[in-house]
Parts: sequence; structure tokens; C-alpha cells
Amino acid sequence: MLLDNKKIAIIGGGPGGLTLARLLQEKGALVKVYERDQDRYVRQQGSTLDLHEDTGLKALLTAGLMDDFKKNYRPGADKMKITDRNMTVVYNDGDEKPEEDFGNVHFRPEIDRGPLRDLLISSIKEENIVWDSKFTEMKPSGSGWEISFENGTTAYADLVIASDGANSRVRKYITDIQPVFSGVTAIEINVYNAEKNAPKLWKLVNDGKIFALEQRKTLLFSAKGDGTLTLLIGLKTAHDWLAKSGIDFTNKTEVSEWFKEEFKNWNPDWQELFESDDVWLTPRPMYHFPLDQSWKPLPNLTMIGDAAHRMPPYAGEGANQALADALELYEVLTSNLFVNMEDAIGFFEKRMCTRTSEITEITLQQTEAMHDENNLQLLIDFFNEVV
Repeated sequence: MLLDNKKIAIIGGGPGGLTLARLLQEKGALVKVYERDQDRYVRQQGSTLDLHEDTGLKALLTAGLMDDFKKNYRPGADKMKITDRNMTVVYNDGDEKPEEDFGNVHFRPEIDRGPLRDLLISSIKEENIVWDSKFTEMKPSGSGWEISFENGTTAYADLVIASDGANSRVRKYITDIQPVFSGVTAIEINVYNAEKNAPKLWKLVNDGKIFALEQRKTLLFSAKGDGTLTLLIGLKTAHDWLAKSGIDFTNKTEVSEWFKEEFKNWNPDWQELFESDDVWLTPRPMYHFPLDQSWKPLPNLTMIGDAAHRMPPYAGEGANQALADALELYEVLTSNLFVNMEDAIGFFEKRMCTRTSEITEITLQQTEAMHDENNLQLLIDFFNEVV
């Protein structure tokens, strides 16, 4: 096996990195995940993840984790309503979807980020995850790399795998290809204890998802099992809108005042989002990498997930493609089809770029449709065609 006696460092402990670590560990590889979080108990922000049969679920099945997934996913959380700006429900699939339909290519079971992370962490040996390890730089060392972390520690690896997200610090060691702005900026909001702090919205979401659209804007809600309501506000903007807006997005009052003006023709009940101080906010300009990106493979360094192919979230593909990367890289590294690491990594990267280019193109089309002037009708038509 190419990995015999090789030390492998995975930079970043998100779903893709942890899944890859689990897969490689089960083959006896010498693998460690270096994660910047202090420990496993750091709160996981963001909406729920819907895993797809041919990517995310396939990777978990290969990793021997489907039973754990079925214990932790949230039946019914994939049920969805579409509303207009006045909160009128114009589409509801809640009565049509079975709560469990594993094996159906269209079934996309939802799991909260925290439980998914927990089950992955629990499947990896304790000594194979190194916490409080925020990557700062790395330098060539022999045939591998010496990796430095913000806490002053260093580590050697024969193979480094970047899994450190959309703002990867490792990617620059592979390529200087820069991301492209999608034309959409989003603001993510998490309202904790939402049944108390945003009761009308919590009831409307009803433990599932809400897509509220009109006027080239979107409000995407999802409920989490811990009682959090997550919202992604999306709108068409210039690439420098955040910098020129003058809004302090860490200040709930400023964001609330902006929202009240930006969404002044929408039902005022949407303002319930800002009635509590128990909220978390962050802006997220939506970028993607060029569809034709490629680079020269290296014998001791590669990348997976958003580090390799970031894209907007409107097609639900980010985590699924990261898990697909983990599975495909694992299969390549543990096969006997390649004479050396560079050939194996080159094969993987070419395959990954081809797959994710197609997915990115579809995602961009959906992102544009979601923020079209006729976005509400376009989304209704889309789901009616799917059904």
C-alpha cells in the first residue's frame, strides 16, 4: 500500500477530514487530524446537513457508520415549505415525504452538524485527533512537510491533506487560483432557544425547513434538534457590498435596522428574529472556484472539501462533495493501481475537479434562480417538476 509507514496529517476536522481519517484509520494508516478548535465541545454553527445517497451516505456506509447515522439523524427534518414575503405557504411537501426511505436516491436525511461531528469523532481513536492546532504554515522537510501551529507546536507528515474549509490556509501551497464572487451575499443567523425567543417563526418552521422568497431575496430557515433556529438571508449584491455597507454584523441592533429597511415590504413578523439577545450573526459572501480549475499534482500534498472546491450552499452539496472526496481519496490511496503517490493524487484530483465542476455549475444555476426577480415561482416550478 502506498501509505505503508507514511505519516498522514489531515488539517481540519470538519465532516470531510474526519470521515477520511476514519476510513484511513480502519486500514491501519498512520493518520492524525489537526483541528483548530479547543476541544470537541465547541458549539457547531450553521444549518442542518442533508446527506445524499450517492455521496455523503455512501461515504458513511463505507466507513461503517450508517447505524450510528441512523441513530442521530432527524426524521422529518427534510420536510419543507415555501412561503412568499407575507408568510403565506404556497408549497408544502410535509404530507408527501416518508420519514425514512433509505436506499431511495431522492431521500436526503437531515442531521445536525454537532451530532454528525460527534459520531465521526467517536469513531476515531482519541490519539488520532490533535485539538487546539490552528495551522499557521508549513515547510518542506525531507520528502514531506514540517507543519507549524499557532500554539507553538510542530508536526512532521509525509502526506498533508488540506481539509480546512473555504478559507483554507493550506490551499496556497498547492495553487494560487483565486475564488470568484457569485453575486450573492448571505447573512447567517442562529437564534438559540427559538421556541421561546422566536415562537412564531419556530412554529412556522415546525422542525423542518422554510424557503421564503420574493424580490430577488431569500430567507432560508431550518430548525435544529437543540432548539436553534438557523437562518440564511440571501440577496444580490456587489462584491464589495459588505465593506461599503457600514454595518457592524456583530451588532444585532445594526443588523436589525438594516433588515427592517431592506425587507420593509415583507411581513413584519420576520423581525422576530431580532427580539432576543440570544443570537449569533455572521456575513457570508458567496464565492466559488472557477469551473475549469486545475493544478499540477504534488507527491505529498492534496486537498478536499471546500478547500478544493468551495461553492454557495443553495444546492446542499458542500458537505456531500467533501464526503465524496474523502471516500475517493481513501480508495485511491489504499489501492494497488498506482506506482507512486504523485500518480495517485493526480488521478484523484482530476476526478474530483471534474465531478465538482459539474456540481458547481448546477449550484450556480440554482443560486441565480433563487435570487432571480421571479424566484418564488421558479422554486415552486422546480419542486413540482421534481415530484
